[in-house]
Amino acid sequence: MKKIYINNIATAVPDFDIHGKFIEYCPQLLPDKRSIKLFQRMAERSQIEHRYSFLQPHPDDDKLDIESFYRNGAFPGTQARMEFYERFAFTLAKRALDQLDLTGTTHLITTTCTGFYAPGLDHQLIQHYGLPGNIERTTVGFMGCYAAINALKLARHIARSEPHAKVLVLNLELCTLHLKSTGTLEEILSFAIFADGCAASIVSAQPIGLEIQGFDSDVMPETDDLITWRVGNQGFDMHLSGKVPGAIAKNLPLVLNTLLDGYARSDIKHWAIHPGGRTVLDAVKAGAELEEHQLSESREVLRKFGNMSSATIMFVLRNMLNNPQKPGPGLAMAFGPGLTIESMRFVHQG
Repeated sequence: MKKIYINNIATAVPDFDIHGKFIEYCPQLLPDKRSIKLFQRMAERSQIEHRYSFLQPHPDDDKLDIESFYRNGAFPGTQARMEFYERFAFTLAKRALDQLDLTGTTHLITTTCTGFYAPGLDHQLIQHYGLPGNIERTTVGFMGCYAAINALKLARHIARSEPHAKVLVLNLELCTLHLKSTGTLEEILSFAIFADGCAASIVSAQPIGLEIQGFDSDVMPETDDLITWRVGNQGFDMHLSGKVPGAIAKNLPLVLNTLLDGYARSDIKHWAIHPGGRTVLDAVKAGAELEEHQLSESREVLRKFGNMSSATIMFVLRNMLNNPQKPGPGLAMAFGPGLTIESMRFVHQG
């Protein structure tokens, strides 16, 4: 059976570190002092130091961004948010793609759950980079944080069936476009972890990089309502329940042997866990019985960038790919609406 590899991964983020300003600004969206204290305590414990956005922080305490995209009492509607996405998505994609050699690209897969327009981002990339007009294109839309693994699954199918395929995978999210002014503590806390980011990768049969060995997926029972993501009148409405970490810790031991597919836990040299938040990583640590050092790459991505939805797991894999001193098997896991676990087994070639 033909072996397929992730040959290269490039990543990019916008210019502006919005995290500190967000933590400073958001208490005014909350209804009472108790909620404010809880928000501030949770923000301090988040293990996030930086999150990036195309929204430039405003120097005034009572304003979030320079352009007044978010104006007190007048947050933008969905149309304005989609226009912002269209304005900046290509800019961010180009920052990642300029780091890759796109010569000979035969397929293009894009993932996003934070913005849509047509002709879309894939069309702009074809025009700008001179990709062939008959390139095969696929958009994986609205699957949330685990979408990158689904895109890699599709890329592997393509490369196994077409010997000379060179598949370009782009994961791009502008999560900071969907802040709400509802005053709901749970909702504001969920957006205290999300950020903008982009990852681009090349998948082919060229024996360089991370060898993709296989995939598994599992939908946890009775968890449909724990993560939801719907189009609303004021952007996309995120619900991220505080019960998510508990559900992961409870269900992961039941499916871990299936995800490992013959490997023992001790065989795995790379645990590429989607850093959906500190408590998500804590839940994986408990459910998979991991040591803290096995989550170091995921903790580092969370600390430096926050949760960039579908792009985030690729940031973790990039750090592993660029460390030639640690060859060996790996297991990637990401979580999203469903509540679903998507996983990928891989081998670092060293």
